[in-house]
Amino acid sequence: EVQLVESGGGLVQPGGSLRLSCAASGFTFGSYDMSWVRQAPGKGPEWVSAINSGGATTCADSVKGRFTISRDNAQSSVYLQMDSLKPEDTAVYYCAADATAILFSTTRDEYDYWGQGTQVTVSS
Repeated sequence: EVQLVESGGGLVQPGGSLRLSCAASGFTFGSYDMSWVRQAPGKGPEWVSAINSGGATTCADSVKGRFTISRDNAQSSVYLQMDSLKPEDTAVYYCAADATAILFSTTRDEYDYWGQGTQVTVSS
């Protein structure tokens, strides 16, 4: 059974940090490109960041310089280090996997696998 399980979300004050994790199982993790997508309340989904199977990374302008994506193929996990958090970062964060390429997409059906999400709330 394929699973992507996100964790690490929670409530944090503006300016704070969180580290999200996404644990993968049931597929050859090291061969997949991994992405983070978020959806804020009442808004459409937003592509956040991605890392390909070779370790190259990219991210949205809205999080550049504040968020860092990484992966550990031995642990079949992808991470999102989020620093200098702002209230507008409040969202459910999903990890997604695709065997072909970094999709820069927010459409769940375009990915091979999609997690259940973890809530991040940035508020004082």
